[in-house]
Amino acid sequence: MLGSIIGDIAGSRFEFDRGGWSKDFELFTGESEFTDDTVMTVAVAEALMNAGKDGSLEDIRRECIKSMRKWGHLYPDAGYGARFIYWLYDINPKPYGSFGNGSAMRVSPAGLFYDSLERTREAARATAEVSHNHPEGIKGAECTASVMYMGRKGYSKEEIKEYVVNEFGYDLNSTVDELRKHHHHDETCMDSLPKALISFFEGENFEDVIRNAVSLGGDTDTLAAIAGAMAEGYYGVDKNILSEAESYLTKEISETITKFENLIGRKQL
Repeated sequence: MLGSIIGDIAGSRFEFDRGGWSKDFELFTGESEFTDDTVMTVAVAEALMNAGKDGSLEDIRRECIKSMRKWGHLYPDAGYGARFIYWLYDINPKPYGSFGNGSAMRVSPAGLFYDSLERTREAARATAEVSHNHPEGIKGAECTASVMYMGRKGYSKEEIKEYVVNEFGYDLNSTVDELRKHHHHDETCMDSLPKALISFFEGENFEDVIRNAVSLGGDTDTLAAIAGAMAEGYYGVDKNILSEAESYLTKEISETITKFENLIGRKQL
């Protein structure tokens, strides 16, 4: 999930077409910040820890609702969509059929937590279903977590791409350069997943994947969060970049990340 958080912070200052649509930019500046992508990623991490590796899907859904609402209330101004804000404060929150990219931006802990692809996918599905229960919202979460799982298990990019196309049906025939010419702000999974995937498949290393995603413009923080998660699974996280990103996080976010990283056997913060 560190890759997702790094991508979120790096892309935050360019969201809503505030960037120059170039790969040549400073990753972090005084304008950079974490957004709802980071807050909800941490919420999912906490939920999975509370549910446990062997927890039922109902356990995961229950803990996700509890944790997302807790963290959403802690950080009410992080940049949530209007419908999700309503969900956060509803007395009895129900899924609302969203196909927004929020399901994919927050799912990265599931890509790291489990020991099989099947379990990874069903857990990712559960994290999405509590709000983003549209088939495209669920697909976006499952795809992101699957790419992460396959990357950390040593699959090649060619094998991962074949799996993604066969299982999820995304069109990956464009290039980053081609996508950049037609940039626009779109917060749906249908638009964001192909862009994040192409950014990942074309990337030469962790940082290059982040730069690819941010250079596409539009919903840059979330595109980079999703692509960064995929890059983390495949490359691991660049520790120098991680060290810079850490300074943007609050103590409670860093503590939860550290707890999760220690649980999966990686102490990086």
